[in-house]
Amino acid sequence: MTAEMTKYRVGPADELPVGEGRAYKAGGEMVAVFRLRGGGLHAVSAVCPHAGGPIADGLADAEIVVCPLHQHVYELATGCSRTGQASLRVYPVRIDHGDLVVSVPAPT
Repeated sequence: MTAEMTKYRVGPADELPVGEGRAYKAGGEMVAVFRLRGGGLHAVSAVCPHAGGPIADGLADAEIVVCPLHQHVYELATGCSRTGQASLRVYPVRIDHGDLVVSVPAPT
């Protein structure tokens, strides 16, 4: 069974520079959104499961983000850790009428 998702407009897309990430609140979730240099978007959990590092402040490329605290590496597309940590959650994200829209599981 698939969980129902709720969409949140978290901010203007033009306020997220290409090549960077920002943390946004989407309902009860903190989500890190990355705008890739190639034009893509990815959204993952904003907090590193290892020690609570701010994932949005990490270095990212087309495939991975590196947590700035202890350099744990996570795949942006899947949230999987390449360094043995618990995975990040991955969220659908898109641009709609100039706004970043993130979908998170509906509150229960």
